[in-house]
Amino acid sequence: MEQRPDLPDVLQRIETFIERELAPLEAEHPEFFDHRREFARTDLERGGAPSREWQKLLVEMMRRADAAGLYRFALPAELGGSDGTNLEMAVIREHLANKPIGLHSDLQSESACVGNFPIVLVLHALGSPEQRELIEPLLRHELACGFGLTEPGHGSDATWLESTAVRDGLDWVINGAKRFNTGMHVAQYDIVFARTSGEPGDAAGITAFLVATDTPGFEVRYHHWTFNMPTDHSEVELRDVRVPATAIIGEEGSGLAAAMLFVHENRIRQAASSLGAAQFCVDRSVAYARERVAFGKPLAVNQAIQFPLAELHTDCALVRELVRATAAAMDDLGGSAVSDRISMCNLRANRLACEAADRAIQVHGGIGYTRALPFEHVYRHHRRYRITEGSEEMQLRNIARRLFGFGERRQPRRP
Repeated sequence: MEQRPDLPDVLQRIETFIERELAPLEAEHPEFFDHRREFARTDLERGGAPSREWQKLLVEMMRRADAAGLYRFALPAELGGSDGTNLEMAVIREHLANKPIGLHSDLQSESACVGNFPIVLVLHALGSPEQRELIEPLLRHELACGFGLTEPGHGSDATWLESTAVRDGLDWVINGAKRFNTGMHVAQYDIVFARTSGEPGDAAGITAFLVATDTPGFEVRYHHWTFNMPTDHSEVELRDVRVPATAIIGEEGSGLAAAMLFVHENRIRQAASSLGAAQFCVDRSVAYARERVAFGKPLAVNQAIQFPLAELHTDCALVRELVRATAAAMDDLGGSAVSDRISMCNLRANRLACEAADRAIQVHGGIGYTRALPFEHVYRHHRRYRITEGSEEMQLRNIARRLFGFGERRQPRRP
């Protein structure tokens, strides 16, 4: 596994940026980070969407990070980035997540001072020249784009989606519904997946469309109130939504290529974030156990405290090696070649974050259960990743498919 020799310098630049640029912003707006955080961030009058003040603060964070040369690190140089690799991003995402709650990495919105841009990568790799013109406005937050794959009747079984697009002259007419459609509280565009040919269950025949959200027939019905608030997960209905053929992203019938590019980028980086959050919970629990005195002695001398944390610390070390080796393999071979390894990372890291947060609450006792400490926030956020973009059961299915050679040419098992 190779990474740029200056990566420690990049991490130090991030630390300096957080201290100089973000810490003062957080001090000016404590209500977004202390026990009031969810209430301050959530607009009750707008269906639980992020409040305008919170949204504005996030955009300011990302604007400053862009000016500091950090925000686009993972993007290719032609998009103003530093050609950051998946391995380097895995290290950075873990680093950012192994910190208290702050602007540097917001869990709910998945915004960070070193950005993750799956939609930008989809448009850059598969979009037409006209569609790629949206990339810079997206990066500057002058525009926003949602991602509509999940449906009311279909989640992990995306090839069975029921939304359809039918050709009508030079246009396509889309009908269907989307659930947990992200970003729709601010999005001017949405990437909508619909079947254009083939039979339910076929991977081929699904097409990705770039749809303007002000197109007649496109309606955001409501936002789902979720375990972690505020929410940007919307219920969307499409009734006779007419779009030109130029709205297709990539090739007609090959929309799952866009979906897989999106989820592979997200899954490995989410796994790295979950790992960082897990290590944060372990480290904080160890520090607290050393200083907390009960029955006349530190909690840390009790094996009932030591052993669960030792187990979790060991799991963090194992998952770290898996995540970084997989990220390096993605850089060398591409995400599709190591899809089963990405699933392993996603499965183990996301579960580990929840287990570590739960243990941190237990070690800290009553105070750990309060919102004065961040562990309930960590748990509620990372619990979603055991479902979204492929449930644990689907991750196991993907691993088993490669292991047993079902549905594809058998790959040799790695030693």
